[in-house]
Amino acid sequence: MSDVTSAAEEAGWRTPTVRDHIARDFRFRTGEVMAELKLRYTVLGNPAGDPVLLLHGTGGSANALLARDFGGELFGAGQPLDAARHFIVLTDAIGHGGSAKPSDGLRTGFPRYDYEDMVEAQYRVVTGALGLRHLRLVLGTSMGGMHAWLWGVRHPDFMDALMPMSSLPAPMSGRNWLMRRLLIDAIRNDPHWEQGRYLAQPPGVRAAFEMFSVATNGGSLALQKAAPSRAQADQWLAARRALPFAADANDMLYQWEASRDYDPSGELDRIRAHVLAINSADDERNPPETGIAERAIARLAHGRLLHLAAGEATRGHATVGLAALWAEECRAFLAAVPRSKTDLPVPEERGSR
Repeated sequence: MSDVTSAAEEAGWRTPTVRDHIARDFRFRTGEVMAELKLRYTVLGNPAGDPVLLLHGTGGSANALLARDFGGELFGAGQPLDAARHFIVLTDAIGHGGSAKPSDGLRTGFPRYDYEDMVEAQYRVVTGALGLRHLRLVLGTSMGGMHAWLWGVRHPDFMDALMPMSSLPAPMSGRNWLMRRLLIDAIRNDPHWEQGRYLAQPPGVRAAFEMFSVATNGGSLALQKAAPSRAQADQWLAARRALPFAADANDMLYQWEASRDYDPSGELDRIRAHVLAINSADDERNPPETGIAERAIARLAHGRLLHLAAGEATRGHATVGLAALWAEECRAFLAAVPRSKTDLPVPEERGSR
């Protein structure tokens, strides 16, 4: 192969391609079945390279993982997940992005999905749409981090490495669930929600989400630096409120409520992959002082926990979105993880579980 051809192919590999997969007869854990469940995913990178699966946070999509601060620090030439050496899969979770969601038309008639359903849908994309038999890495942030923990316990032989970030392998509790529940209740109790049959978006949803976001994201030091006085705080808030807000109330309700029964803690002994869990010291939703992460990591055969130090440049729960802070840790981690056998049969797409 000529250098010119190689360069052209590499340039193509770095261009994301968006695709849709239809998962047929998808059975949710509620027992509801959708004959055709649309699942959107994005791929980039070398199809012959190491396959990696990256999972986004609540309310996001694959696009969030392509941002300059994230994918821009990982997928470029010489970076830890260089697209010339990796085949990168980014899924839109159920209820998010271009995948099937309540706002497509079913509204509150949409199946009441949870994190287990979302991981099963990701598995359908990886195996059914792409025919992959093994993953070098599953990496996720926030909700995606919790999904990564579930991948480890539901499909323990399917990946060599796990990188769950800004997450805990424990049931929803403390501030994390309290704030989610307050947001969920604020949507349901909004008089303009009308049991999900609204004609215009309930105006109180944005205010409720802004309160949730400020309370559980951004970092105490960073927010203090950005708003060191009442006047500057008001200016900061006015600038935030001037940004577009396109979220749908039913979609948001489902997205946050999907975490209600998340709890892989009783099955951590099933994890066989090597694990590098990365949290931040100023994470408002997963505060390190609880010791939950340390106790969980101690139960793993091959696990390590990294807490990123807090500072004025970090963003609390969103700190891991700054991939430059942990990219070299990712590179060193993958270099040390042994490769598993990858001659497993391609799983058939399942209509029920």
